[in-house]
Amino acid sequence: MTRLTRLTRLTRLTRLTRLTRLTRPASSWRERAREDVAAVLLRDPAARSRLEVVLVTPGLHAVWLHRLAHVLWTSGPAGRLPARLVAHWARRRTGVEIHPGARIGRRLVIDHGMGVVIGETAVIGDDVLLFHGTTLGGRVVTVDDQRQARRHPSVGDGAVVGAGATVLGPVHVGRGARVGAGAVVLVDVPDGATAVGVPAKVLPARLQVPQEPSGA
Repeated sequence: MTRLTRLTRLTRLTRLTRLTRLTRPASSWRERAREDVAAVLLRDPAARSRLEVVLVTPGLHAVWLHRLAHVLWTSGPAGRLPARLVAHWARRRTGVEIHPGARIGRRLVIDHGMGVVIGETAVIGDDVLLFHGTTLGGRVVTVDDQRQARRHPSVGDGAVVGAGATVLGPVHVGRGARVGAGAVVLVDVPDGATAVGVPAKVLPARLQVPQEPSGA
C-alpha cells in the first residue's frame, strides 16, 4: 500500500468520523423535538395539529431555545454570555424566562407560557406540566451563599404546577405531585401529594402515583 493510498484512506476515515459526530446530535435533537410536539398535542386540548403547535406555541419555543442556551452555558465560561443573550431574547419572544443553567428533562409542557420563571439551579424531570405564571424561584439569604449552593426547586417526573403557583427555595416537588393554582410552596411535596394554599399545605398522597403519558 502506497503512502498516498494510506493518506487518502485516513482522510476519508477522518471525514466519516466528523460526519458521524455531527449527525448523532442532530438526530437526538429531532427526536426530542418530535417528543415535545407530541407532548403538547397530548396535554393541551386547544392544540389541533402539529403545524399549529410548532408555529404558535410559545411554551414550546421557550423550551427549544432553552436547550440551545443550556448547551452554550455548559460549554464553559466563554459560552455564558451568549447563553444569557439567547435566554434574554427567548424571554422577549415568548414571555417565558428560563435561566440557561436550569436543567430540564424531556417532554416538558409549558401551557400558555406567559410569566413563567425558572431559576438557575432549578431541576425539572420528565413529563412535567407547568401552567402560566409559575415561578420556580430561590429564597434570598446572601448572594455568596446562593452562588455556592442549589437555591431553586426540583420537580419530579410527571408533576403538575398550576397557574400562578410559586415554589421557592431548594424544595422538592415529588413524582406525580400536584401544586394548586396560586399556591406558595415552601416545603417538600411528597410523591403523589397535592399542595394548595398560601403558604401551601400538603394534602395526603394518593394511594397510587398516576403514570403520566410519555408523549413519545
